[in-house]
Amino acid sequence: MLFEEVKQQEQSYLMPTYGRFQVALVSGKGATAVDTEGKPYIDFGAGIGVNALGYCDPDWVEAVCGQAAALQHISNLYYNPVMTQLAETLCKQTGFSKVFFANSGAEANECAIKLARKYGVQAHGESCNRIVTLNNSFHGRTVTTLSATGQAGFHQYFTPFTEGFAYADPNLESVQAQVDQNTCAVMIELIQGEGGVCPLDKGFVQALAAFCKERDILLVVDEVQTGVGRTGKLYCYEHYGVQPDVITSAKGLGGGLPIGACLCTERLGAVMGAGMHGSTFGGNPVACAGALAVLKKITKPGFLEQVAQKGDYLREKLAAMDGIEEVRGIGMMLGARLKADNAKAVATACVENGLLVLTAKNMLRFLPPLTITQEELDKGLAILQETISNLQ
Repeated sequence: MLFEEVKQQEQSYLMPTYGRFQVALVSGKGATAVDTEGKPYIDFGAGIGVNALGYCDPDWVEAVCGQAAALQHISNLYYNPVMTQLAETLCKQTGFSKVFFANSGAEANECAIKLARKYGVQAHGESCNRIVTLNNSFHGRTVTTLSATGQAGFHQYFTPFTEGFAYADPNLESVQAQVDQNTCAVMIELIQGEGGVCPLDKGFVQALAAFCKERDILLVVDEVQTGVGRTGKLYCYEHYGVQPDVITSAKGLGGGLPIGACLCTERLGAVMGAGMHGSTFGGNPVACAGALAVLKKITKPGFLEQVAQKGDYLREKLAAMDGIEEVRGIGMMLGARLKADNAKAVATACVENGLLVLTAKNMLRFLPPLTITQEELDKGLAILQETISNLQ
């Protein structure tokens, strides 16, 4: 099918929930995608951070295809050796004790919210169920995770929301002002991705972790976008020198297949009993096989160091570009503010010129595959500079 045929089909049969760029992608290899007309694109977005190994990594493809040919799905009424292997791998690599598998980041966050509330009720009484999140945060699109999201723009039309959330600014005084005797958890993103690629201050995060520990309030870190090597560490909290009670993971974990994970420390491992939570497709064998392939590759000696180096290189080149005012982020999760404040126009023009980039508020957002080559990086940067220059 050609692009116009795909576009017409989309308009005829899909709910108009997405503002799409004018391209239909059909294949890819590494960090290069190809559209219906055969045009190549350097991809600096990786499916919003999902394609951690790029397009069609041979080891990932082999693992996924092999599992699909053996057993594509079983319900969670039965033991699943691929899921248990992934659980052991994740727990041993992170130091967490137990994990629940879901289909997405929003579902992983739903599990974290339920876990925190059940712990609060058990440890401190029936009314200990409030969760503090941060202004400018984003935690998902279910009714409950929208309620947890600290952005008013996401709260239109869908009330009434799940109760029990309060919002604070990213400083300790503001969080303390929102905490009361019924607070069971504080939930944060270490880099607010949808909020404009805003890293939290390290001193604030460390002070918050100490405050939560002192009050027996759970520290929940949403690593849906920051996790699985994205920042040059396996998980972003390692940059901050803190140990969360709960982290959530998704996006890059599956390497292109839907998976979410909620990991907790040993003292929380038995909080959620049989029947308390579940997911039909959570821990699907094919998705777990893909995740195992991702983890095997990114934990090889030197891999994460290369991610950090590529992130430093990308930051340096972006900061030196004519037309870019500011660059922020960590590793391969970066945002750039343009002097002309025309991020959406630049992103649209980049597609026309053969580069896929993302936006977040008024920022260009960069989440390249962790495996992107130097040649692909340089080619994409050249297209970006030319595009910015032409629109100034």
